[in-house]
Amino acid sequence: MQIFVIANQKGGVGKTTTAMNLSAALAMTGLRVLAVDMDPQSNLSSGLGFTQQFDKHSWDTSNEAPYKNIYDVLIEDEPISSVFVTTSTKNLFLVPSHLSLAGAEIEMVNMLSRESLLKKALSKASDDFDCALIDCPPSLGLLTINALTAGDRILIPIQCEYFALEGIGQLIETTKLIKGINSKLSIGGVILTMYDSRTKLSENVVRDVKEFFKDTAFSTVVPRNVRLSEAPSYGKTIFEYDDKSTGALAYKKLAKEFIDKFKL
Repeated sequence: MQIFVIANQKGGVGKTTTAMNLSAALAMTGLRVLAVDMDPQSNLSSGLGFTQQFDKHSWDTSNEAPYKNIYDVLIEDEPISSVFVTTSTKNLFLVPSHLSLAGAEIEMVNMLSRESLLKKALSKASDDFDCALIDCPPSLGLLTINALTAGDRILIPIQCEYFALEGIGQLIETTKLIKGINSKLSIGGVILTMYDSRTKLSENVVRDVKEFFKDTAFSTVVPRNVRLSEAPSYGKTIFEYDDKSTGALAYKKLAKEFIDKFKL
């Protein structure tokens, strides 16, 4: 199982959108894909339609989830096999998150090998899937460090907007530090998102990013697309919501490039 970490400490760069739709596009080719939601906001879990089946009013106040999630894996040593769930996309499986994960970083501080908890859990599921995509929170805390320690490659979504490269240097430095724990970790690619063909700014950002990252940047660029923004609110991937949209076509193309690049 190849493990890909989707990370960027800047919020709003299309990280969860990419985790959702790239996972789905890969699964649609026949690969067995595990999507891991490491963000306490649980947007990946919601976008894939999982958390929407629960009545939030019945459990938000107690901060206890009515389902097993990544918190149980990290803190309670629950095996991944008892936590992951099926999704409406064939071959795509989800390890859901929950708001309780927000307190996990504090609980992890005094735990033995705290940065390797996810790596240990995923190693026991390595024969069950072809690849795993981990959606990280927009920070470089212990949850993201766990993901980077478990991963083979890091994928960095960058929006085609002003300040696009802001903070990327810090993420790259963190990746270098993690190599002391996880020597195989490398930058797998940069994914350009929210491209607007009507603006000169988007063109300039694409040029600057490809110049900065050279061959690391994927040639597929994901456009700014209303349908991509709408789909998660219905608990659907872009392929279930609007298979003919420019967003769907871009993620299908990205998945093909992804498979070719990493020989999946």
